[in-house]
Amino acid sequence: MTYPELKDALYIFGFHENDLLTIKRIKQRHRNLVRKAHPDLHAGVDTERIRTLNEAAKTIMDYVQSYRFAFTQEEFYRQAPDEHLKRQYSWDPIWSGAGEIEEK
Repeated sequence: MTYPELKDALYIFGFHENDLLTIKRIKQRHRNLVRKAHPDLHAGVDTERIRTLNEAAKTIMDYVQSYRFAFTQEEFYRQAPDEHLKRQYSWDPIWSGAGEIEEK
């Protein structure tokens, strides 16, 4: 696979190279696009469209399945920014929820 092929596959799916994607989101988009292009469900649809969608899905999935994941603490907090904020401000009574102000 080349980078232009990957970019073309992303474009077919309506994604951009800067998008942060999950495998779940890629599979959902594939399912939705195939549903819209299925000739049994929609008359007059180009039958080559499903083949194009399946090839694009294979290209994207080949890339993400060969991606190496990091399980360091730094990477975890980069991927889970809410958890990073909780950890960073856990000492603060307002951010942690321990010092909520009662309304009168």
